[in-house]
Amino acid sequence: MAGESSTRRPLFGGAISTTFPARFQDVSNICKVPDHQEVLVNPARDESLIFELLDLKGEVDDGGSALWFLRNVANEQDAGDNLVVEHSGIVELPGLHFGVAPALAGTTVARLAVSKGRQGTEAQNIVRLYLANIRLKNATTDVVITAYEPLLINPLSESAQAVVAGPAVPTEQAGCLPMSEVFRLAVMNFNVHDWNLFNGNG
Repeated sequence: MAGESSTRRPLFGGAISTTFPARFQDVSNICKVPDHQEVLVNPARDESLIFELLDLKGEVDDGGSALWFLRNVANEQDAGDNLVVEHSGIVELPGLHFGVAPALAGTTVARLAVSKGRQGTEAQNIVRLYLANIRLKNATTDVVITAYEPLLINPLSESAQAVVAGPAVPTEQAGCLPMSEVFRLAVMNFNVHDWNLFNGNG
């Protein structure tokens, strides 16, 4: 599988950690990122991996929470009309426990058309979006992990300045770990080391 290695990386000042490849670099080294987010990008492939800590959406059913957050993300990016859900499920997180029970994460994968920044629909790229929602009810927090994999880069998109327009080069061909595996590693290895992070952060 291309041989790209992944390492455990600290998030939110070391209060959380998880595992993903070194090709994803911290955006906060370049520009300001909100305190409740960690944003990592691979500019060479226009890929991104985002971790968000949000107030627990108590009105949202556990079984449908990942889809709820997926639709929310799509609507924020004016992509709600072209959202195609490919898969949804629940996974057990062996490293994260509440008492004796392992935590659960709702996951979903979808295809959608999104624009970069303030560009209009004429510059939309086709991406596959992987999303997981880990419900930390003891900390009244919804953790949302999203990974964006480009499938088709629009020649009018800002992305085309860094990545060749047209169909994206398959990750394996580029010698990279597939985004599906990057996402799986980031979710399955998610762990909280300091629960004080959530005091007032929700």
